[in-house]
This record gives sequence, structure tokens and C-alpha cells, in this order.
Amino acid sequence: MTDHVASHHTSNYASPVLALWLSLALFTITRVVLLLWTGIGQVPITLLPCIFGKGLWFDLSALCFLMAPLLLYEALLPERWRAMRGQRVLRLLSFWLLLALLLAVGMAEVTFWDEFSTRFNFIAVDYLVYTHEVIGNIAESYPVAWLLTGVAVIAATAVYALRHAIYASDANAPTRACRLAYAALAFALPVLSLVLADAEQMQGSGNAYADELSGNGLFAFAAAARSNSLDYQRFYATLPQPQADAILSRLGATRGLRASAASLSAPLPETGLGPFKRRPKNVVLISVESLSARFVGSYGSTEGLTPHLDRLAAAGLKFSQVFATGTRTVRGLEALSLGTPPIPGQAIVRRPGNEHLSTIGGLLAAQAYRSTFIYGGYGYFDNMNGYFRGNDYQVIDRTDFAADTIAMENIWGVADESLYANALPLLDRDHAAGKAFFAHLMTTSNHRPFTYPDGRIDIPSPGGREGAVKYTDYAIGQFIEQARGKPWFDDTLFVIVADHCSSVAGRTRLPVEKYHIPLIFYAPALLDPGVDARLMSQIDIAPTLLDALGAQGAGQLFGRSLLREDTNWQGRAFISNYQELGYLKGNVLTVLAPQRKVEAYRIDPKTYDATSTNVDPGLRDETIAWYQTASAAFQSGALRATPIAAKSHTHIRHTAPATTHRHG
Repeated sequence: MTDHVASHHTSNYASPVLALWLSLALFTITRVVLLLWTGIGQVPITLLPCIFGKGLWFDLSALCFLMAPLLLYEALLPERWRAMRGQRVLRLLSFWLLLALLLAVGMAEVTFWDEFSTRFNFIAVDYLVYTHEVIGNIAESYPVAWLLTGVAVIAATAVYALRHAIYASDANAPTRACRLAYAALAFALPVLSLVLADAEQMQGSGNAYADELSGNGLFAFAAAARSNSLDYQRFYATLPQPQADAILSRLGATRGLRASAASLSAPLPETGLGPFKRRPKNVVLISVESLSARFVGSYGSTEGLTPHLDRLAAAGLKFSQVFATGTRTVRGLEALSLGTPPIPGQAIVRRPGNEHLSTIGGLLAAQAYRSTFIYGGYGYFDNMNGYFRGNDYQVIDRTDFAADTIAMENIWGVADESLYANALPLLDRDHAAGKAFFAHLMTTSNHRPFTYPDGRIDIPSPGGREGAVKYTDYAIGQFIEQARGKPWFDDTLFVIVADHCSSVAGRTRLPVEKYHIPLIFYAPALLDPGVDARLMSQIDIAPTLLDALGAQGAGQLFGRSLLREDTNWQGRAFISNYQELGYLKGNVLTVLAPQRKVEAYRIDPKTYDATSTNVDPGLRDETIAWYQTASAAFQSGALRATPIAAKSHTHIRHTAPATTHRHG
């Protein structure tokens, strides 16, 4: 007992106070590490007081919850138990567990920041649902055993160094008044945190990195868990719906809440083939995991990672100004299938009530096409299987692939070449059965842990992002060459597009350059080489494909068919994260945010650098009209497909005259 009694004089801290100081120290260390990881040059020095001042506020707000169990324990612990021999060991173990937990959270924050440049958000919440893929992905990407061992050892070393202070914090039992205060605080602090602290308070510095650094990972995680779904009418700027409908009508959008069934189903006239020599019979849509335009040579990269895509772009129709709607695969799938602007919160792919919608696959299935979604991973992830099956696609995922067709696989999915090897027989089957087909292929190889079969490219696996991009390019090139010998090749349009970019880090909440993606239409028998430089969105691809096929239903989508000649057409794009909703038009990005905020940025057309500017009332109203109407359409059921007549294959006219105009 001598050591215990002597240690009493080394500290007057009660146990909760000592835990508080240790937690604040670890939170601050995590913030400093993230700041250094980002790079001081990305954050103005003048914002450091704001970062650490706000950071203290959010750290204390998180600790209001973390401290509650300890306060309640101190309030209820009988005095006789405090003198028991095992109490000292229990106290040491408790502090070791606290330190190990906070160190592990800090380590997780660094890895999450490296991927998304944000504190924990709704993506982290989603990851808890898919523990098999996420834990497997982490295990394949990082030396988890060594990292956790390091956490345990560091926490144990710290506890040993602080053992005297820990003993002293337990030396005296709290008074009755102190126990009552502890009990009251255990209940009052979480309530105060809920009432006074809000994740929106992170915003306002003018620098997205600084805003995120000022937050606390645990607090941000809890806030994201509560706000996974955001009601547009409650949180965002609105217009009277008739006014919003009038604006969309003026902009040429046919998918309004009051659009007629006739306008929703009307096909493009036979003369509206745009750049096509004749209509394609089939479409193969390849959505490539995380393929930012900056990696592709034909979009300006000098790294030499995409020789096959560069050749396809040179021989096909390249769209040079295309922007993804979001930052995750489900957003890309939503835009490519449903042609709708992103709604705040979760993507529609993951929401209840997402069946029988106006998807391109469902619309084509009603016109005698075979619509198929083929995924290289597990389709239950992000509800892909449920969404596509509920919208009249045949769904194929890695569980349907024969073992001898898989060249290599990791936790995230099979190698891209194996995806294509399984897709080709399905396309052959449809052709042999006389079925026109629409096949949507979703790749996985360009994703952490960035592994792929050996010997395919000159970068050994795992090759990081660069190796994964080069392998992805190799697999696409191999697939096209194999398809070239098929009897259906000359009648098929291949569409290659990214689902989203590889990173969304930037000084602004919606860094435009981090949404720039490649889009290539390749069909040498159907299209002459060219470049279309119009500003466009992922949501414009589905209606364009419907019109190219001569199928009905393009008007059932919010997106704009690029084949429809319209003197009122002006390029625009929709970009978002799960809260901010952006509308890019005329080199101005208008952004809607919760609490009915509206901001605007002038975008440099070459560098995509953003400069804050005054909000243009006309662009503000257009932005609101698009997003408000899209959100209301899903919630009201107006996104459900309008019935259209089955057409067999009478829409296929290979000798139709071609128009001569070329954009860009």
C-alpha cells in the first residue's frame, strides 16, 4: 500500500477528470496528425485558431457521451469496493481500454481521411452494415495485426507511465454531494451535447479541409448516423412547386411532377440520330470503379496508364466535360440507371420503395430487350441486387461465376477480366436467342486493396491506384478485342464511364475537378471519331442511350438526351456529396446546403479552381427547381415508370439516315 499512499500526493485529479484530459490529448494529437497528413499548404495558417478552437468544442461534445458511463460508475461504486485489491487492476484495465479505443479510432480516422479527406460521415456508418467486405478490405490493405498490436502496446506503455496518477485518482472516495453531481452530469451532459452541438457548426471557415479538421470523428460519426436521410423540404431552400415546374419546363425537362404520359414516352424521331450513322441494336454500359478523368491519357494525363482507353477514345466519340453526380458507386449507379439528380442523404439504390422506377433497364425490358446488371462483387452490397431486380434487370454477381472463370479475386470482387469473361457468354446467349440486349457491367478492380492477376501489366500487384488503373485499362482493352470477333459487335454500342472519381478531397466542399470523369462511346461501325465538348452530367447518359436505340422512355428521366436538338439547351452538371447539392452551369457552381443555405462559386473552365461569388437568383432558382422536384418525385412515387407499349424489335432500323452535325 505504500506506493498507493505515496501516489495520492502526485495528483488531485478524480478519475473522470484524468480520463477527460487524456481523451482531449488524444483527440488533439489526431487533429494534428490529420493536419500534417493533409499538408499545411492546403490550410491557411490563419485558420489554425479556428480549427483548434472549434475542435475543442467538438471534442468536449463527444466526451459528453464518452464520460457519461464513467461518471455513472463513479457515482454508484460502493466505497467498500474501492478498497478491494482487484479495484486497482480494474482501474488500470479501464484506462488501458479507453486509451486503446481512442488510439484505434484515431488510426481509423487517418485511414478514412486518406480515402475521403473527411471526418467519419455516412459512408463510415454504411460500412458497419457490410462488415464482411469492409473488414476483409482493411485486412487485405493494411497490416492489421501489427497495427492493433502497436495500439495495445502504446496504450499499455502509457498506462504504465501514468500508473501513479491513475492510482491517485482512485485514492479517495467521492463525497455524497460529489456522487450526486456525477450522477446528474452523467445524464445532463449528453442532453446538453445534443441540444447545443451540431455538425453544421463545423462549416463556415471557407476551407473544406479546415471545416473537417475542426470536427471530432466520434461526434461526426454519431451525427451521420442520425442524418443518413435528409428531407429536402425541411432542410433546403424551396420554391412553390408550380414555379419549379415552370422553370424545368423552360429548361426542356419533361420529367416534372405534372408531365403527361405522352410526353414521358415519346421516342426520338427517326431523323434524330445525331452522330450515329445508324442505330445500335445493343448497348454494353461499363461503369468503371473510381476512374477519375485525371488518370486517362486522352483527358490530359501524362502517366501512360490507359493506352487501351486512349485508343478507344480516339476511335470513338469522347465526351470531354462529363461530371459524376456523387462520390460513391451507388450514386453512379443511380445516375446511370435512373437519370435523376442526386437527392440528399442516401442514394435511391439503398432506399425503401425503389422498385418499378423509370430506369433505363426497366424501360428497355418493357420493349423486349434483355436488361442485365453484371457485378464483379457481391450484389447484396449497397442493395445492388435488390434495386436492379426490383427494376426488371436480370442480376448476375460474383456468386454466379464458375470458379474456373475467376483469374483472381479479393474481398471486394473478382478481377475485371473475370467479370468480362463471364459477361461475354451472356451476351452471346442473348444474341443467339434473337434478343436485343442492354448490359450494365460494374467493375471492382480499381479499388483498395488494388490487387490483380500477375503478369498482365508492368506494375506488380498490389500496385496502388496507378497499378489498378492500368490493370482496369488492360482488362477493358482485352474485353473489346474479344468482343470484336462476335457476330453482334458491329450492332453494339460500348459505353465506358466512371461511377465516380477516386478522391473528393479539395479546398471546397464540392471540388469540381474531383467529379470530372471520362465518357467514351465506342462503336466503329456506328460512329465516326469525334469529341463532344458540351457540359453534361451522368444523368444524361441513360436518356441519350434510349434515344440512340430508338426506344421509348427518354422523357421519363430527368436527364437530357444529347441527341435531341434544342436551341434552349445549355450544358449543366449535377455534383453532390450526401449533404451539399451542386449545380454547375455557365462556369458558376450554385450549392444548396442544409439550413436552407445557398452559396455560389465562379469556376475556372480550365483549372476548375473555385472562387466565391454572389448567388445569381436565376441559377439559384434553377438549382432549387431541379433538386426539389427530383426529391419530391421520389418521395411521392412520381419516379415510377409510366407504362409503355412493348415493341418487339421494330425500333431497330439499321438503314436509317444519319444527320451530319458534330458537337465539340
